[in-house]
Amino acid sequence: MTLSDYLPVYRLRLRTERLELRLPDLDDLVALADRAAEGVHTPDFMPFVMPWTECEPVERGRRTLLHQMGVIAGITPEKWMLPLVVVHEGRVIGVQEVGASDFKTTREATTGSWLGLAHHGKGLGTEMRAAVLEFVFNGLGADFALSASFEGNGPSQGVSRKLGYKADGIDHKVLGGVRRQDNRWRLTRADWEAHRKHEVAIEGLDAEVLASLGLGGDKE
Repeated sequence: MTLSDYLPVYRLRLRTERLELRLPDLDDLVALADRAAEGVHTPDFMPFVMPWTECEPVERGRRTLLHQMGVIAGITPEKWMLPLVVVHEGRVIGVQEVGASDFKTTREATTGSWLGLAHHGKGLGTEMRAAVLEFVFNGLGADFALSASFEGNGPSQGVSRKLGYKADGIDHKVLGGVRRQDNRWRLTRADWEAHRKHEVAIEGLDAEVLASLGLGGDKE
């Protein structure tokens, strides 16, 4: 038996021109923890609702490893989040999450991501989000994809606009006693198709994987 026999979602692979996305094994988790320890964002802007990066490098890596293990352990057909590591030139460089609750009914998925700081500014953030958008729209049959970014997070906002998302209102969060505006983004299937530029290969999406994501063996 292999890991994917027990957890079929481990069969899933998303491939673009430069990237491979997959659920992380233990070695991948250690590599992802290393990227977190090396730095995820500049010190002048906190992009996360939960400021998990505000700690020493080793603790940042430890938090990353434990969090992702918990996310994987929590995958159920009713509510799931796939923390797909992003591999570029054989090296884990970040994580692209995609998740949903009651997906079979809502046909709506949410994404979130981060890249090691050394890999910013190369178009990789757009490419990795395009990979999971292809997965949810054309692999799973989604109608909508959602994202969010704090006001002032120009790179994340740029990725959303480039991929066809439209503004979908705002929320307010409190971080360190300060109110911050969280901008919501929504992408429809039609807008995704109109802005689709990256070729994405979806591998391993069989009936067992679909069932584990709440689709009961098919995406209809």
